[in-house]
Amino acid sequence: MTRLSAFSAPGRFWRGNLHTHSTRSDGVLDPAEVCRRYRAEGYDFLALTDHFVGLWGYPIVDTVPFRTEGFTTILGAELHSGAMENGELWHILAVGLPPDFAPSDTPDFRPHAAQETGAQIAARAVAAGAFVAIAHPQWSGLTMGDGRALADIAHAVEIYNHGCAMGCDRPDGFILADQLLTEGHDLTLIATDDAHFSEPDHFGGWTMVKAEENDPAALLAALKRGDFYSSTGPELRDVRIENGALVVECSAAVSIIAIGWGTGAKAVHGHSLTRGEVPLERLNNSPWVRAAVIDAAGKRAWSNPIWTGATAPNPRV
Repeated sequence: MTRLSAFSAPGRFWRGNLHTHSTRSDGVLDPAEVCRRYRAEGYDFLALTDHFVGLWGYPIVDTVPFRTEGFTTILGAELHSGAMENGELWHILAVGLPPDFAPSDTPDFRPHAAQETGAQIAARAVAAGAFVAIAHPQWSGLTMGDGRALADIAHAVEIYNHGCAMGCDRPDGFILADQLLTEGHDLTLIATDDAHFSEPDHFGGWTMVKAEENDPAALLAALKRGDFYSSTGPELRDVRIENGALVVECSAAVSIIAIGWGTGAKAVHGHSLTRGEVPLERLNNSPWVRAAVIDAAGKRAWSNPIWTGATAPNPRV
């Protein structure tokens, strides 16, 4: 049996949003009000990730004063430096940055010849201790070449972005993530809001992190280990491979799906499913398998990939 570590690690699940903006960059609400609203909605933690651009003074917002009993924050930013293949500036999520993380040469949202590449600033963030994710691949128009440039540096791909779902109907990163997994890159999958509060872009996608404490250091370590799942509604309670099947235990669902490389996928359907066994024969000996769960309202949850042993993932540098 192979079980995802999120469902065997000690602790409990904490609900958080890892991608959020305030008036310190292009958001509508000030940091205190953003934190208040997430706390009032029952979130356990929040990362305020304003745009790390000279236009706004390269902000890494101090949210420590907004922590309360039962609610904590992780410092972070959305980094921008270097051009993607389409000529636009990179967007890279960095959660767990130190307050003195050195600014990039990014005065505005245009690439500049002398600035760091996306890979260079991502590697610098990882070296500084951050959990780094490739932000909104579909919205950004990322190519596979772009993805490969960060695939062995970043920890994760943002596979659902609620702001991009509501604002432009370009919410996902599954094509990029699945292909990078197929190429052997060891990446996890996060869902976020990317909330600006200028449209209904909040409280729609979140990450459930398994840790012993609702503490920034514990949450950050769990994120780096991959001890989490992502959701827009359903709960995942166990994901494992057992006797040639993907076994998923969850809140009430209508579909439980096993997804692998290429055309490999298989689903089971029903009413109020809380457990499903999906045979893996249809996944064509995929070296990785991930679970998706859909409830009766169309809300979804996604697991991180399980590596089956058919191919070992490449180590992250």
